[in-house]
Amino acid sequence: MTVILLRHGVSTSNTARTLAGRSAGVELTDRGAEQARAVAERLAQLPIEYIVHSPLLRCQRTVGPLAEKFGLEPEYDDQLIEVDYGDWTGQPIADLLTEPLWKVVQQHASGAVFPNGEGLAQVQSRAVAAIRARERAYAEKHGRDVLWVACTHGDVIKSVLADAFGIHLDGFQRIVVEPASISVIRYTPTAPYVWRLNDTGSDLSALAPSERHGASTSTATAPTATSGPVPGGEIGGGSGADNGNAEQ
Repeated sequence: MTVILLRHGVSTSNTARTLAGRSAGVELTDRGAEQARAVAERLAQLPIEYIVHSPLLRCQRTVGPLAEKFGLEPEYDDQLIEVDYGDWTGQPIADLLTEPLWKVVQQHASGAVFPNGEGLAQVQSRAVAAIRARERAYAEKHGRDVLWVACTHGDVIKSVLADAFGIHLDGFQRIVVEPASISVIRYTPTAPYVWRLNDTGSDLSALAPSERHGASTSTATAPTATSGPVPGGEIGGGSGADNGNAEQ
């Protein structure tokens, strides 16, 4: 089973440099909408069978062009929703940088619990369980490798990738996930394999399932490492992303 983890495109909260969290009505910017259309074109060559997304608007908007391209009805999954940042929701990133909890989020994520919100360990638990449950369901239904898309949020994706890499959650801030990027995990009976990480433009044709990449036979290895993280947790200045490692 192979899942394409898609982060939503640039949102109005990203450009405002606030922590959107579960705030209602956070839209994609024009750039984010353009990214959503570009993702649909990039993935058009692949035999995608399911599209699942966080129930928040920015993820719904991101998968819209993709669903239209494939003629699929997207499904939302509450377990893939953004982190509940509690009292931090909607706050400017610049203000949150001064909070003592910020250092905990960066250095000891497994111990970070947002005020009146949820903990990052809880986020990882629910997100990995949601992905794994769908993997099992699709395997039982089809008996072969199924390629599907899960569109969700930065911290959620990073926590799932940390699990796939077999690294402790305290190291998940070392993983960078840009808006509209894709990261790909192929799950096998023995281990998950990360095929793409923070991919925003490479050829994806190798992801198409084949006999060699069946659910029980895959021996894929991790992809080439991306460049290291930069202050603020995003790569480059053109994405319009937030200036913080608590992603949106």
